Amino acid sequence: MEPKKNPKANVGRNSSLYFAVGLALMLFLANFAINYKTYDKDAIDIGQLNLDELDEEEIPITEQLKTPPPPPPPPAAPEVIEIVEDEEEVEETVIESTETDQEEEIVEVEEVEVEEVEEDIEVPFAVIENVPVFPGCEREKNNDAKRACMSEKIQKFVNKNFNTDLAGDLGLSGRQRINVIFKIDKTGNVTGVRARAPHPGLEKEAARVINKLPKMQPGKQRGKAVTVPYSLPIIFQVQD
Repeated sequence: MEPKKNPKANVGRNSSLYFAVGLALMLFLANFAINYKTYDKDAIDIGQLNLDELDEEEIPITEQLKTPPPPPPPPAAPEVIEIVEDEEEVEETVIESTETDQEEEIVEVEEVEVEEVEEDIEVPFAVIENVPVFPGCEREKNNDAKRACMSEKIQKFVNKNFNTDLAGDLGLSGRQRINVIFKIDKTGNVTGVRARAPHPGLEKEAARVINKLPKMQPGKQRGKAVTVPYSLPIIFQVQD
């Protein structure tokens, strides 16, 4: 037996409407399912405040500090200044000196003698007016002759007294030069001997010989005895 069909019925005519209604229903159910959550009622904190506990709490009483009042303003100056005379008389106290009247003694100052201190003046040997005179050179007439005589006498004295074998004993060889500087003071004595040589032994020997020079007549400048520095080179050859 075949079912009857209504030739006028069109099943696909309302399909789009049904699809839209179904889609809207599904979206609503999906949104409700996503937003729906379950919570434990004990874990929920509703944030209620219990005011009964605040009534029972003891609040400490604090002492209120009172600020001191400001100082009173200074009294105003009077407009009119009155001058009050002091009626009381003040007795002046006079202190008498215990010192007796003494006449001032006048001390007479005697004549002051000023002693002249002679300065130790040094004049070079080449420019001094009167050169020192070595013993034996007194008969020479002028300074040039006295200089030459003094140089010759000192050279002979050194050659006679200097130990020339000392250089060989010290292990030195060849030509040796010793520079000696000394002074002839205003009394004619030899002072301030200094020597420079290749070996300290030669310096010591040169100083020993120069210190043995005899006393001379001191050099003079403007008629006064002065100190005269003198330089002497000592040169000798060591025999191998």
